[in-house]
Amino acid sequence: MKRKKIMMGIILLTSALLLAACASDSEEQSQTENEENTNMESSSDEHMEMDHSSSGAVPDDLEAAENPTYEVGSQVMIEKGHMKGMEGAEATITGAYDTIAYAVSYTPTTGGERVENHKWVIHEEIEDAGEEKLKPGTEVTLDASHMEGMDGATAEIESAQQTIVYMITYTPTAGGEKVTNHKWVTKSELSAE
Repeated sequence: MKRKKIMMGIILLTSALLLAACASDSEEQSQTENEENTNMESSSDEHMEMDHSSSGAVPDDLEAAENPTYEVGSQVMIEKGHMKGMEGAEATITGAYDTIAYAVSYTPTTGGERVENHKWVIHEEIEDAGEEKLKPGTEVTLDASHMEGMDGATAEIESAQQTIVYMITYTPTAGGEKVTNHKWVTKSELSAE
């Protein structure tokens, strides 16, 4: 009888230790998965969280639009945003220019994940772009600094459109500091107030 109790005690103790070890492994795995998910979310949102203010300086060869839909100084609503807090924000037009706008994909020169379908880089912000509109699939070097790691990056043209691009100043709907002279948005992304 005593031997039976000792065996039951050993079995119970062993079972308890095994269960504790399994629970610990499961918690560690869950914690690791949560950390990986958080890292993935933060890296994909990195583009959305960056400060997109600029000095307002534009390339020397960029021509002001003669007859833009939205005049400099006018108030507009942002209908489609590239970043968190843009959509639905009120904005002031701070520049309007005739150019070709490109959506591009590139890997930042500072490292990190590839940025897919970034809107917008203009013709004058591409090294040795020439006179003609570049076709989707063309590999180019960016001469733009809208975001860290963009200037000098090798990019692929995803789409191109002859249009008027606007520089805008707005306060994000998600809170945060005012974004001044954000480059660039197109007419289809804005509406009159």
